[in-house]
Amino acid sequence: MLTNRPILSLRTGTVIGQTITPVINPDNLKIEGFYAQDYASRKQLILLSQDIRDVLPQGLVVNDQEVLTEPDELVRLHRLLETHFELLGKPVVTTSRDKVGKVSDFSTEVETMYIQKIYVTQSLFKNFTGGNLGVDRSQIVEITDKRIIINDLHQKVPVGASAVA
Repeated sequence: MLTNRPILSLRTGTVIGQTITPVINPDNLKIEGFYAQDYASRKQLILLSQDIRDVLPQGLVVNDQEVLTEPDELVRLHRLLETHFELLGKPVVTTSRDKVGKVSDFSTEVETMYIQKIYVTQSLFKNFTGGNLGVDRSQIVEITDKRIIINDLHQKVPVGASAVA
């Protein structure tokens, strides 16, 4: 719902761009912003999550064109932008090293932009129904460049367990 969506300007009432992919912080699973196509300059810029005023079915609402920023100007996010972290397609394994599948989608709390759940597509061998497995953020033990490690599927998560380390 957040990628490939129009970016709407409150000031002009027009579409000023389109989101491309999220900029995800792997340390806390927060969407810090989005790579966005600016329709005026045709450049790929960054839309920070804090600049999004509202999320509507028609698109993401921002104040105006000026919220779209050149990546070089975002000093605080420089390291994060250089990592090019991709959540989709990342392999998911359990703490006992059992392969679960790959991340096919995720759900986000729009108010905070934290990813709350990842959806893992399992292989047909493991899951004859071909469905997705939902993994809550509290079940995630570690996120590395190569994979996501979750608690064993049969293990219960204690109430009040901390989120992503």
